[in-house]
Amino acid sequence: MSTTDPTSNSTASDAPLPDIDPGPVTRRDFLRSAGALTAMAGVQTILPGWAHASGTAAQGGLTALEPTRRVGNRVEYDITIEKTPFQVAGDRATAITMNGTVPGPLIRLQEGEEVVLRYHNKLKEETSIHWHGLLLPNQFDGVPQVNYPGVAPGETFEAGPFEVRQYGTYWYHSHSGLQEQLGHYGPLVIDPAEKEPQEYDREHVVVLSDWAHDDPYQILANLKKGEHYYNFQQQTVGEFWSDVADDGFWDTLKNRLSWDRMRMSATDLSAVRAPTYTYLMNGQAPETNWTGLFNPGERVRLRVINASAASIFDVRVPGLEVDVVQVSGQNVEPVTTDEFRIGTAERYDVIVEPTEDRAYTVFAESLDRSSYARGTLAPREGMEAPVPEQRERPTLTMAAMGMGGMGDGSMDGMDHGNMQDMDGMDHSNMDHGDMSGDMNGGMESGNGEGLRPPGTLPAPVMHDPDDTHGPAEAGLPMMTQSRLHEPGIGLGNDGWRVLTYDQLKAADEKDTFRAPDREIELHLTGNMERFMWGINGVEFSDADPIRVGHNERVRLTMVNDTMMNHPMHLHGQFMELENGHGERAPLIDTITVKPAERVSLLIDGHEKGPWFFHCHILYHMDAGMARVFYVEPAPKSDEEFYYDLPA
Repeated sequence: MSTTDPTSNSTASDAPLPDIDPGPVTRRDFLRSAGALTAMAGVQTILPGWAHASGTAAQGGLTALEPTRRVGNRVEYDITIEKTPFQVAGDRATAITMNGTVPGPLIRLQEGEEVVLRYHNKLKEETSIHWHGLLLPNQFDGVPQVNYPGVAPGETFEAGPFEVRQYGTYWYHSHSGLQEQLGHYGPLVIDPAEKEPQEYDREHVVVLSDWAHDDPYQILANLKKGEHYYNFQQQTVGEFWSDVADDGFWDTLKNRLSWDRMRMSATDLSAVRAPTYTYLMNGQAPETNWTGLFNPGERVRLRVINASAASIFDVRVPGLEVDVVQVSGQNVEPVTTDEFRIGTAERYDVIVEPTEDRAYTVFAESLDRSSYARGTLAPREGMEAPVPEQRERPTLTMAAMGMGGMGDGSMDGMDHGNMQDMDGMDHSNMDHGDMSGDMNGGMESGNGEGLRPPGTLPAPVMHDPDDTHGPAEAGLPMMTQSRLHEPGIGLGNDGWRVLTYDQLKAADEKDTFRAPDREIELHLTGNMERFMWGINGVEFSDADPIRVGHNERVRLTMVNDTMMNHPMHLHGQFMELENGHGERAPLIDTITVKPAERVSLLIDGHEKGPWFFHCHILYHMDAGMARVFYVEPAPKSDEEFYYDLPA
């Protein structure tokens, strides 16, 4: 994020934001625990990562965090969290920075080493750091009021020492209030102890994010006032008559009236979009043009991280195909494609091979097509490639409610003949009426008997009209089924290859592959008109934890009852995505669940303690779409649940 915009003559200055007093932290409102947003006096103006970059320590224009101390196999790092004034896209603002930059510095660890990650809070409010995807002791995971109290103003917290047990591409960010929207995020890369399975000549870390000059708490308040507050892409009269020409007057009218009855808009693709958001690549706005260098003929690895607060991107490099080699930091069998969708908090490592002595645009288009982030791969500084034209904004169809043809790319009206044969659906394993357990925590099947084989796809399921989950659910889909083979709304109509979840295979076959002991079904629920989000119709503040036994193998089935995409993330555990590849099911920590989709993942309760599970769209999480997975042994009461830290 640039202090000095090359396209502007203005300079950064301290632009204080208003103070906000959140009051005392409670279980009900812990996600809203961020405090005052006043800029600190006397701090230095922020420098973007590329201004610090020098020598081999810098990767792709990001600042590299140098160790504070290294003794044998033990390495220590220090991070200072504070408010810093800066300028982006010609406007002045104040960010929450880590060591003075947005994104925070690139932290580079080594598999097998012992690490201490120490961070100092110079804010006037509580803060935290969650190490996204990193396997570490529960008390270091960094979620206030779940597994530690947070870090008070003026205090220092040490995550560690702990052994690094993995390698790959990860990231870190705040879990205090809405600080992530204010710049509190950064990249994390772990190098393997042995040689990488994929060879490459150089790499660039590519951090995608969104920046809003508006106070994030005001953004949330505006969303609660009206779900269309930031939707500047409503359907027009001209589009109505265009649809009439394609689908006929009565079908078009019925479609519009259906959306009106649900009090939804077919253009509700993102909660917040441009121009409220400026989309950034490694902290730089599109006009600033982040650049990563290469020599023609090199294999270049791009470690793409979606560190946005609430945005989903479609990424491509026009003129180059990409080989997807790693997802969620885990190796996959390479998949060659032209484009991939990256949900909030997801990571995709891809390899490109530019052979020509010219520039290539790295283009990350927002799902709603309101704007984009972009950068350049080039043999030399100062080179640029043409920026692709933005594609037409897509619209949701009734397929998003489980009606008609299930592909978002086409509208089949209400033709239920396109649905799969209902006689082939197996409802026996997930009969809601026979499930035991607390609805707040999740609906459970019995013991593992009768559950479908591990690694297989879930069967389509018709919703019972009476099966609702309270006021936080609206617009119940008629049918939910696996949509892992679908590229997602707005993709697949250009003749380009698009990565889909069903293409992902783990690089290696698993040593053990056992059936789940039981199944937990969770419904992702929401009411757009009231901007209420929850799981099973219950928001986090009123929900009981989901309890899992240590080393218990659980099938987690998520059912998206909303028309929004939800990138769901489980802390502390990797999940096996059941995408039809059996023993080669890929391991992930985050998955974007499409509207009307039913997706299942296998979880082994290896890591003890309370772990956060939530939608990674910041405003959905804050509004209640979250739970706690507690891997036993558990405390005896909910009063002991939070702050249940080891001695």
